[in-house]
Amino acid sequence: MPQKKSLTPQQAKQILATLKSRFEKNLHRHKGLKWPAIEAKLEAAPEKLWTLNELEKTGGEPDVVALDKSTGEYVLFDCSAESPKGRRSFCYDRAAWQSRKEAKPKNNAIDAAAALGADILTEAQYRDLQQLEPIDTKTSSWIATPARIRQLGGAPRAVTHLPGDKARIDGACPHDARQRR
Repeated sequence: MPQKKSLTPQQAKQILATLKSRFEKNLHRHKGLKWPAIEAKLEAAPEKLWTLNELEKTGGEPDVVALDKSTGEYVLFDCSAESPKGRRSFCYDRAAWQSRKEAKPKNNAIDAAAALGADILTEAQYRDLQQLEPIDTKTSSWIATPARIRQLGGAPRAVTHLPGDKARIDGACPHDARQRR
């Protein structure tokens, strides 16, 4: 049976309160944006609230990072400083997971993101997030991989070893997933 992708009124109220608090504590992430307009959009999109709640439940910290002027939609990224514990030690995708003979991870990043109703960040989005604040100084995150690279068996992950470093994009390795909604 498919999982119901909506929240109870109490759950919706709680995730909105969490998001508002995070928004107010991190104004540098969303200069020029106002919470009431964001809240109204989120209240009108219960499936997006469900996704944000799921990201939160896995240890993520979803927050607004921009307004896409072409669509009028707010862009939210998982802004946790390190890849969330609930999304670590994943292969990149199902093909990588199925090819593992030993020490098989519990899941893969692409399927996990889809189950949450989210997408994995692109390299450009990851670099934009890194411009806002230090991320992944102790962990690494899978980033979206073009099909032509996957056909060669690769999948990059992004990592920052020292605060102030720019993200380094490495080759395939079974790590975790940072999502956006």
